[in-house]
Amino acid sequence: MTTSTTEIPGYTSGTWDIDPVHSNVTFTVRHLGVSKVRGRFDTVEGTIVTGDTVHKSSVTATIQATGVNTNNEQRDGHIRSADFLDADTHQTLTFASTGVREDDGEFFIDGDLTLHGVTKPVTLKAEIGGFGDHPSGSKVLGVSAKTEISRAAFEVGPTIPGAVVSDKITIELDIEAGQQQA
Repeated sequence: MTTSTTEIPGYTSGTWDIDPVHSNVTFTVRHLGVSKVRGRFDTVEGTIVTGDTVHKSSVTATIQATGVNTNNEQRDGHIRSADFLDADTHQTLTFASTGVREDDGEFFIDGDLTLHGVTKPVTLKAEIGGFGDHPSGSKVLGVSAKTEISRAAFEVGPTIPGAVVSDKITIELDIEAGQQQA
């Protein structure tokens, strides 16, 4: 039996809906090896289930590929095109956790990421922001997570050289979720 050595104040088991208004999914990629381009996905939805222990928790999330936003419409169009995400064919990115684990007081969410029609295992390093009360009287949960993926592993932009856009992409999530009412 896995036990947590880290106390999570206010930990509450339940089912939580990701709040797209108060959540962010962002990415960073190097351009020409000298600068970083940052962007976000404007549409994310999903569910977090907190079990009776954190290790029995799970998460599923769906991100709309057409919602990519780098604050440059021309670049966004290129990222949505067949050169990168091919958003007309692969309309969503999905994540489904396969486990939550703790190592030295740090939490990790293992799962399967499907991007560009390719599914690969990824690990997100997670920081539990906490559990709290919304002014409306409902409960909220906050969690942040970060991972790094390979463009090539997901067959994203295979004709774009790494010297132009790096293979390594950092993905960061800042999620707020509201507890479903019983």
